[in-house]
Amino acid sequence: MSEKLSIKIRLSVVLITLAGQLAWGIENQYFNIFMYNKIAPIPIYISFMVAASAITATITSIIMGAVSDIRGNRRIFFIAGFIFWAITTALFSLSGFVASFNVILAVIVAILFDCLMTFFGSTAYDAAFNAYVTDITTLKNRGRLLSIVQIMTLLSILIIYGISGFIIAEWDYYVYFFIVALLVGVIGLGGALLARDSPKLKPLNISIYNHLKSTLNMDTFRANRDFFLVLTGAAVWGLAFNIFFPFVMIYMEHYLHLDIITSSILILFLFVFAMIFAYPMGMLIDKIGRKKVGIVSVAFESGSLILFALSSELFFLIITGTVWVLFMTTFTISANTWTKDLYPENKHGQFSGYFILFTVLLPMIPGPLIGGWLSQEFGIYAILDGQPGYIPTPIIFIASALMILLTIVPLIFAKESNQKIKNQE
Repeated sequence: MSEKLSIKIRLSVVLITLAGQLAWGIENQYFNIFMYNKIAPIPIYISFMVAASAITATITSIIMGAVSDIRGNRRIFFIAGFIFWAITTALFSLSGFVASFNVILAVIVAILFDCLMTFFGSTAYDAAFNAYVTDITTLKNRGRLLSIVQIMTLLSILIIYGISGFIIAEWDYYVYFFIVALLVGVIGLGGALLARDSPKLKPLNISIYNHLKSTLNMDTFRANRDFFLVLTGAAVWGLAFNIFFPFVMIYMEHYLHLDIITSSILILFLFVFAMIFAYPMGMLIDKIGRKKVGIVSVAFESGSLILFALSSELFFLIITGTVWVLFMTTFTISANTWTKDLYPENKHGQFSGYFILFTVLLPMIPGPLIGGWLSQEFGIYAILDGQPGYIPTPIIFIASALMILLTIVPLIFAKESNQKIKNQE
């Protein structure tokens, strides 16, 4: 495969990533804030929603990834997925109208809407798009393309945090979800129409059941040992990261007493810095290796999270926050590149599903549950908008920092595809 990618292909990656990460940014933060502020200020409800969404994403990604392998087509999943992803993102806020009648019912409705949105998002992005990126890249250019993916991920976060506080303050959440959903649909569909499947991608003469069965056995796990070791490291990282991340905006607003506009601008600044350094990090990863960068990132992430937990002044929050966002970015690029290097042929879609299993389901059920439990057991009891609740405290960052160090253990034993890289040079 050529090392140079056409402008049209690169633009498709840029647009699909931007749209997809806009939607995931809303789901990962502002769905949580909406649940907390509009339905009930109970952190464990957010944990339940995140867990249900993670289960939906994993099952969807594995099955729909396998379907895209069998069909030999990723593009159709982009097109259909983004249309319905946008619609279901806009519908989420309807759960808020139920809260005035029954809080528990509103929580259930919010979780159902989140899962529906996640089904279409995981079909388009987690299953089809992750496989697509693997299809069109090689070991020599994958780190650089994935750094572009990470840049667009960060840009989407900048857009979300840059506009969210102002729109919510001016027009409330209902208009906000509709505006972002419209952006997701228009940008994502544009990228989907530009996308072109790899010429090497061909339909498989096999049933979905047999395609899945061929992977779910010990021989596959032994044959792909390094792949699963890296994924285990990514799962530990994700678990630790999700102890604090679903609650970070709530922490800044209610513990540090930063208003939603200031909190959004703070996050925006952190991600601008990370975005600037994302592409150089991708080049560095291609040059010196995924393993070295990944392990160094873990160590710096842990230290910076502890310092962030000890910070209360805005200046120190910016400095320590910049460091943990930067090394979150470098670890994400290195781990994503490393795993895609190790995908077996003809199973890019299905193995994208297993990537989601380890990076979404396994970390996003226990991680937020631990964070929610810590927020209630060691949080500050408060009455917020007339409802009893709990405010998260710095312990969620300290617990995350300590647990994230365990990421290093499986990474030490995993090997890179150095031989394959040499063969392509």
